[in-house]
Amino acid sequence: MKKIKVFAPATIANVGPGYDILGLALEGVGEHLEIELLDSNDIIIHPIPGYPDLPLGPDENIAGIVANAMLNQLGRKQGLSIKIQKAVKPGSGLGSSGCTAAATAFALNELLDSVFTPLELVEFAMLGEKATSGKAHADNVAASLMGGFCIIKSYHPLEILSIPFPKDLRIVVAHPQIEVKTADSKKILKKEMAISDVITQMGNIAALISGLTTSNLEWIKSGMNDLIAEPIRSYLIPGFGQAKTLALENGALGCSISGSGPSIFAFCENENQAQVVGDKWKQFYADLEIDSKIYLSKINPKGTHLIEAS
Repeated sequence: MKKIKVFAPATIANVGPGYDILGLALEGVGEHLEIELLDSNDIIIHPIPGYPDLPLGPDENIAGIVANAMLNQLGRKQGLSIKIQKAVKPGSGLGSSGCTAAATAFALNELLDSVFTPLELVEFAMLGEKATSGKAHADNVAASLMGGFCIIKSYHPLEILSIPFPKDLRIVVAHPQIEVKTADSKKILKKEMAISDVITQMGNIAALISGLTTSNLEWIKSGMNDLIAEPIRSYLIPGFGQAKTLALENGALGCSISGSGPSIFAFCENENQAQVVGDKWKQFYADLEIDSKIYLSKINPKGTHLIEAS
C-alpha cells in the first residue's frame, strides 16, 4: 500500500467520575484522514477544510507530530501527504485532537506493515494530545483507536483495559457551539482533594464500572457523580446545571461533561428516552440562543479502521 484512508471515531473522555482514566467511542461522528507515501522526505499536511487557522507545519500539527515520532522511532525518513477531514470541531470536548492523533497513528502503522503494537500506537497518539493540552492523556486516543469502553489502568507503564458494556445503552451528546480549550480547562482544576472526596470518587468509579460490566442500570446511575472536574468546569458551560437537571428529570441515568467541555452527555436506558432528552436539550439551547448539535449514539465497539487503500 502507498495510500490509505481511515476513520477515527469521536470520543467521550473522563466519563463522569473517571478523570483521565475512562473513555468511550461514539458512533456516527469522527474524522477521516488520508495518508500517502511520497518519494521525498517532506511531510505535507494539506489545508483542512473549514479550519483555516489550524497549523499545517509537521512540527505543529498533531498529525505531523505523531507521524514524525513514529518515523523517528524507526530511524526512517519518509515523505508523507496527509489530508484531514474534520467532523469534530476543535475545543468541542469530543476528542477532536484525539481523532487526528489516533487516525494518524493507525494509518501510518498500516502503511509501515503494522510494525507497532496497538499499545504503542496509543503512546504515539498521546504525543499529539500533549501538544494541544500540555498533558499526554490517553482516555480519548485509546477509545478512538480501540473502540468500546476503555479504562486507563496505569500510565507508567501504560495499561489499558477494555470492558464489556450494555449493548442497548444510549448516549445523548449536546455540543453548544462555543469553544473550551482543553489546556485552559485543565489549569482551573484543583491540585488537591480531601481524602473523604477521594474515597467518594473511587466509590463512584467502582459503581459505574460495575454497572457497565453487569448491565446494572441502577449502579451506572449511582456512579455518575464527579467531584473533580464537573464542579469547576461547569462554570465554563452556559446553562450546564439546568441542562443536567432537565436530562435527569426526563429519565436519563446520569449526565456530565464530555472531556473538557463544552459538550455534555447523558446515559439513557433506551433509544426513545435518548430521543426525548436530545429534543429537550435542543430546545433548551435554542431558548438560550446558543446554536447546538445533538448526537444520539451507542457505545461504538469499533475503533479506528480502514476505509480504503491502494
